[in-house]
Amino acid sequence: MPLANAVLNPFLEKSLPKVIDARVHGIIDYCHASFFFGMAILCRRRNPRAATAALLAGSFVLVESLLTDYPLGIAKVIPFETHGRLDSAFAASSSLVPKLFGFNETGAAAIFEGNALVEATVVGMTDFSHESDRGGQ
Repeated sequence: MPLANAVLNPFLEKSLPKVIDARVHGIIDYCHASFFFGMAILCRRRNPRAATAALLAGSFVLVESLLTDYPLGIAKVIPFETHGRLDSAFAASSSLVPKLFGFNETGAAAIFEGNALVEATVVGMTDFSHESDRGGQ
């Protein structure tokens, strides 16, 4: 799967229609963080390494969202376009997390591998350049 992600992610990010605006992207981000926090809770006993990785992933997504200059951001420190670049990096690295944390070839690893594809799809469908979608404008 990681090889497929390496090939598919750039394709998805460049070829999909830009139908997700900043507000919808923010909603997706907060749901994404919640998903990883839920995964951390569910994995805490049977797979503590996956739980730690999920907790860190959820924390990254939450902090990035809170600091982004979009309608649901709080501090508006990170430009929305930079947020898109961070999301791209997260998509590209998500499938590597299980190996780095030592839980590859588990069900939890499959979730991180799937996340890489989903994240790349969301990035590919988001219009990060539309000025009217920013912050309080």
